[in-house]
Amino acid sequence: MNGLIRYTKPAELFDWSRLIDNFFDDVPAWETRRPAVDVRETEKEYQMEVELPGLTENDIEVKVEENLLTLSSKKEEKQEEKNKGYLIRERRKHEFKRSFVLPEETSRDKIKAEFKNGLLTVTLPKTPKAQPKLIDVKVN
Repeated sequence: MNGLIRYTKPAELFDWSRLIDNFFDDVPAWETRRPAVDVRETEKEYQMEVELPGLTENDIEVKVEENLLTLSSKKEEKQEEKNKGYLIRERRKHEFKRSFVLPEETSRDKIKAEFKNGLLTVTLPKTPKAQPKLIDVKVN
């Protein structure tokens, strides 16, 4: 076939998502990784947990703009080693960005973030009117 690949289905030629997925399967995970986010809801708040191993609190940015919460990080690592007759230079860049639409009942001015041992915890308190109210009902 003269070195050409023959496609039996025209759709395979344009299956870009498979091509891109295969490309990124060969790239080290951290460089292209969007960290997973676990979200829990209680009566008083939402809580997000994001595992960010290898990062520090200085590498992470948490922003709230109107009804959008954005988590992002950019970190560059440079390593240089000189020895007899050779020089090694390596550079790695880790970055991600994830945005979330905040629920209407979130108290945006009371959002808190804490980073400890590679775990980012973002606490999103609910507004008082969104929290359930306990009413005592007397039985006669």
